[in-house]
Amino acid sequence: MADEDRRYTPVHVSARDIPPPSTISPIAQQFLSDGAALPRMTWPSPDDKEAWRKQIAAADEMWDQMAPPILAKVAATIETTRIAGVLCHDCLPKAGAASDGRVYLFIHGGAFVIGAGAFAKVLGARYAAAFGMRVVSVDYRMPPDHPFPAPLEDCVAVYKALLETIDSSRIVIGGGSAGGNLAAAATLMIRDQGLPMPAGTVLLTPEVDLTESGDSFRTNEDLDVILKHGLPECNALYADGHDLRDPYLSPLFGDFSKGFPPTFIQTGTRDLFLSNSVLMHRKLRSAGIEAELHVWEALPHGAFGRGEAPEHEEITTEVGRFMKKVLG
Repeated sequence: MADEDRRYTPVHVSARDIPPPSTISPIAQQFLSDGAALPRMTWPSPDDKEAWRKQIAAADEMWDQMAPPILAKVAATIETTRIAGVLCHDCLPKAGAASDGRVYLFIHGGAFVIGAGAFAKVLGARYAAAFGMRVVSVDYRMPPDHPFPAPLEDCVAVYKALLETIDSSRIVIGGGSAGGNLAAAATLMIRDQGLPMPAGTVLLTPEVDLTESGDSFRTNEDLDVILKHGLPECNALYADGHDLRDPYLSPLFGDFSKGFPPTFIQTGTRDLFLSNSVLMHRKLRSAGIEAELHVWEALPHGAFGRGEAPEHEEITTEVGRFMKKVLG
């Protein structure tokens, strides 16, 4: 218990079993049930770089096997290229509805350490098909070899390159989890560099506070079947010795009175990062920024499975509506 918490009497929570609620779809209920039996994920020490490389390689191999059958069913094309020297997956819907210049600059999650390659491709293609627009999925550099600020600088570099041919009013920046952190931090850096800001930001269960001080990091511990506990090792590896309260590391601590685009924030009642979303929403609203907070029933971090549950169609619909609103 932190020293500042010792002044207060904690609430004692009795041991109890919490079943999946009947208020969500059967697919979602089954996912929560299956996830409850899984062990906690463990991460190496931030100092053990070789152990990180092995764990990242294992995750990459898993997605290399999973991605092809998923992509075969997605109505989108993918061109893997470099934009401003940064590896990107430039995705278009096969329906050909992306000629109007709108771009979703998407930043994948993965605790700052996994999600490169196949995972970034899958998400980019899915969003291109779902939103009927061009999606540039940034395959940014990551630790242990490229810690902060390299991933953030990659995202901003791609945005700058897009501005050479696309008006900022036609671009939305978004991401999930660690990608939500980078989307918010990149938008702060874009503003601070005097660049025109995007039309909006989409923050999907974002890790915007690397100190992980929010209430849900305690109340939803183990209840979230995706993230059963916090990510201090991943955060330390990414931060590489920098102050975790630096706004470019933890956007929650940024000064939004200087301006920020309209923002869509999504989370769930069982999400370990629920507090991140709630606090970010209040911070933006207090600064007079247009911000929406959408909370899904019993949703853990990320998703129910790989997006098969009907709840994910609802999320996609809401994000699509926000896109249309801010992109005109």
